[in-house]
Amino acid sequence: MQLRNMTHPNLVMFDVDAQNKEQVIRQLISNIYKEGYIESEDALLEAVLKREEQSPTGMEKGLAIPHGKSTTVKKAVFAVARLKTALGDWESIDPNNKVQLVFLIAIPESEAGTTHLKVLSTLSTNLMRDGYLEGLMAAETSEEFLNRLDVEEKTEAPVEKEFTKTVVAITACATGIAHTYMSAEALEKGGRELGVKVLVEKQGANGIEDELTADVIKNADAVIFATDIAPKKKERFAGKAYVATRVAEPLRRGKELIQKALDNPDGVVEAGDEDESSTTSSNGGGFFKDMVQAVMTGISYMIPVIVAGGLMMGIAKLGAMPFGLVNELGDPKYATHSNELFVILHHLDKFGGLIFKFMYPIFAAFVAYSLADRVGLVAGFIGGAFAGGLHYTFWDNPEGIPSGFLGALILGLAAGYIARFLNQKIQLSKNLAAMKPMFIIPAISVLSIFFLNFYIVDPVFGGLNVVLRNWIEAAQGTGDVVLASIIASATAFDLGGPINKAAGAIAIGLAADEVYPLTARVLAIVIPPIGLGLAVIIDKYVVGRRVFPADLRVAGNTSLLLGFLAISEGAIPFMLRNPLITIPINIIGAILGASTAVLLGAVQWLPLPAIWGWPLVENLWAYLLGLVVGAGFIAFANIFIRFAILKKKERQA
Repeated sequence: MQLRNMTHPNLVMFDVDAQNKEQVIRQLISNIYKEGYIESEDALLEAVLKREEQSPTGMEKGLAIPHGKSTTVKKAVFAVARLKTALGDWESIDPNNKVQLVFLIAIPESEAGTTHLKVLSTLSTNLMRDGYLEGLMAAETSEEFLNRLDVEEKTEAPVEKEFTKTVVAITACATGIAHTYMSAEALEKGGRELGVKVLVEKQGANGIEDELTADVIKNADAVIFATDIAPKKKERFAGKAYVATRVAEPLRRGKELIQKALDNPDGVVEAGDEDESSTTSSNGGGFFKDMVQAVMTGISYMIPVIVAGGLMMGIAKLGAMPFGLVNELGDPKYATHSNELFVILHHLDKFGGLIFKFMYPIFAAFVAYSLADRVGLVAGFIGGAFAGGLHYTFWDNPEGIPSGFLGALILGLAAGYIARFLNQKIQLSKNLAAMKPMFIIPAISVLSIFFLNFYIVDPVFGGLNVVLRNWIEAAQGTGDVVLASIIASATAFDLGGPINKAAGAIAIGLAADEVYPLTARVLAIVIPPIGLGLAVIIDKYVVGRRVFPADLRVAGNTSLLLGFLAISEGAIPFMLRNPLITIPINIIGAILGASTAVLLGAVQWLPLPAIWGWPLVENLWAYLLGLVVGAGFIAFANIFIRFAILKKKERQA
């Protein structure tokens, strides 16, 4: 696309004086309004700032591309600001990015998802061209800037050049925008310099672009998977030598990766017959990176499930609040109530709970998919169903304790590795090959998951349940703070998992016997999700930058809302992504919050952790102070630890 056709000379500003990104955005929107492209400055500003909360719009090499879609926009347009002083606190894909050139894109609602992606992909590609950014920064007039904005494609007949080798590639990043295209351009540029023909398929936010044909793949000498998520349709590359790496790596060492794919690949893509299944001997970078990518893929598919389930339950409970029915909404009598609103709210609440039941199956299925492709999906899904406790429903065991997120993690990874191993090792004649992905691998992998869960996962978590019960019961005479700490730590450990449920059963029993109130228990339910949700909101103000990736920021906003509703599952993506960071911080935060409240005299005998139960707490001020202490610790500890890890990685890079 021609970029200059989407703007106007009056919308290009030089030497803009601004102290932060909001000042830059306001000036650009003001110019767009003056040129008549929008009806309301405030409406577009709200849309752009809302988009800023979702993921970084800062890119690399001094560039930022904020954007917003709104009905106030009459025609798609962008404005440009070249800053007098670079801004180092603009959240960017490259943590070291100092923004000096800003493109603000305004998109009509009707063009959402198309226009801004075309602009982003075009800019990202152009930025990889030698001298492109330098030319924009050196332009002295708006007309000169616009003339340099579009890269002229050479139309003359290309010089005939013999390529002795061909490498194909797939690029895909989590957001499917900037890195996807910049990585592709870097590989193509590296190929030209090496005399190797490189053809890249982009799997971005607009779907698959420049899809590689069967003939191109057949004639390729090697394939590069430069992805941060599991590439789609990998089975097409069966039999090809491959290299797998992160999407940003070609920007630093594109030629090296091409050479490696040809001379020293990670392995060979293997598949069953006629693309029915596929896998690779490794996803690149060793066992740990393999596992991390699998977990990231699972989380990316699980987050929409959590958001959908939480939204349904939240609407139901908020709708029930004016009628005082929040805690009664699940009663079956409301399924056939004379008031149709109560019937809808009852079923909406149940529907949200049903959606949550699929959280672990979806997560485990796509963890296995990342490791083994399609042949891992079924075993992974079944493993996730075990983790969510669905088998207890069908086995008439209402007392069964599901293994929760730890079980989903263990069974999802096991399903992926088992399916991948079977796909690599089982060799059948061509006449029987279709049986492998359709019958043999599902049968063996699902049976393996059954025995793994039956003999190891369920018994281990059942044993933990017994140990914890004995521990809490033995601690009853040790003092209020000690018992509060034990209950709080067990509650916060696995957010709805077996240890959490065991702590809940014991705590409710003690409260029912009027031995010990539920204060520590109810606080420890809400402190982790509220603390993690708070962390994703304030991190940029505390350390001057974002420390959470885009998908966790979405999960964090949901976690904060669900925390006030006493739904702790919103925080689970954080535990799955970084368990060694998140779990200890959650436990310490819950202990600090619960102990503070108990010491100051807060008392809650009722199992009502959600916000509507707070007015029933004795010494509410102490309860709220404990909540602030616990959630605040979790928020600040996560921010500072993750910030330190990011800085360490940057120094190493």
